[in-house]
Amino acid sequence: MASKKRIFLPVIILVLALVIAFVLASSRTPPQRGGPERLPVLVEYQEVEIKDQAFRVPAQGSVKPKYDTDLVAEVSGQVVYVADKFVAGGFFEAGDVMLRIDPSDYETARQEAQANVAQAEAQVAEERALSQVAETEWRSIQEGDIEIPALGLREPQLASAMANLQSAEARLAQSERNLQRTNIRAPFSGVLQQKQANLGQYVGTGSVVGRLYGTDVAEVRLPLTDLDLALLDIPTGLRADEAGPAVTLSSQISGRQQLWQASVVRTEGVLDATSQVTYAVAEVQDPYNRQGPSHEIPLAFGRFVEAQIEGITLADMVELPRYAVHSGGFVWIISGDEERILERREVEVQRRDRHTVFIRAGLEAGEKVLLTQLDNPLPGQRVRLPGDEVEPAEESMDDDSVQPDTQNGGDD
Repeated sequence: MASKKRIFLPVIILVLALVIAFVLASSRTPPQRGGPERLPVLVEYQEVEIKDQAFRVPAQGSVKPKYDTDLVAEVSGQVVYVADKFVAGGFFEAGDVMLRIDPSDYETARQEAQANVAQAEAQVAEERALSQVAETEWRSIQEGDIEIPALGLREPQLASAMANLQSAEARLAQSERNLQRTNIRAPFSGVLQQKQANLGQYVGTGSVVGRLYGTDVAEVRLPLTDLDLALLDIPTGLRADEAGPAVTLSSQISGRQQLWQASVVRTEGVLDATSQVTYAVAEVQDPYNRQGPSHEIPLAFGRFVEAQIEGITLADMVELPRYAVHSGGFVWIISGDEERILERREVEVQRRDRHTVFIRAGLEAGEKVLLTQLDNPLPGQRVRLPGDEVEPAEESMDDDSVQPDTQNGGDD
């Protein structure tokens, strides 16, 4: 009997274990299929504001003098005087003597011309006296109103003497000009850019002795496209009183941003065949502050500057970041106060700057333009805005679907 109990006891325990396992398996709640519910993407936006827009056109160029000239010796000779400021970078006022050529020969030539003039004047006086004597003699011989011949009155001789006097006076004036030309003077206020003559050097007529840059006015050539010109009111040059748009020039000097004020005075009137741009010319008055504190610091010739040209004002414009407008000329609008649905909208672009796009049509005031760059946005896609209440989407994902939201602008 005891041996039978030992045989059936393991069987009974095994059966009970199976029954308990079956009961537990039957009562267990089956696992829910699908992953966690997905939320709409959190995005940023800009509300449309329609307003008048004053445009500023960017450009760039190098500063150059309006007037620059080669200093040329008009007479030949040895340089006997050089101004202390006659060095590269030396400043001169209009009329300052920069060089002097030996005037000895030209002073001698002037004295000789003065003597020739005196001699010619004496000859004229003599011929006039002889003419009067001849007329008296003719009147004493001839009675009545008989016309005296010109030769009898020595009129040809007097005319020849007068011509000689005029020639002598012309040679005197020429000698005086040559003597004045021994002093090479600054034709305008400026800075010497290059020195090509020195003390004791012999220079010939027409020799270049230096190069002078005028410091009264500086110019900057600014390249402009047709789209740029459409936003600018450039003077035509037909009227002298036409005022051009103001220009702000800027450059980094010793780590600081420096500004200078200028104005556009004209365009060069032709289209550059290579770059297909038109060059406008902006003028800066007194760039070196020689007439007073016109600028915080002088604007040196040769400096590269950035320019912002004041343009016209257009009404009813919308300003957006450049990345908000896609290459196809459209934006994504977030419509609905609760649903937050994406809507594709075509727009008309007036101008694209480096960081900004100006829209002239296609948007209404108060609309929300999507700024967040989504990987693959679709019309009708739901999104969330900052401050919206979190509401789970109705759709759920299967176990084998991708769980995390990988789009830009999604929840962290």
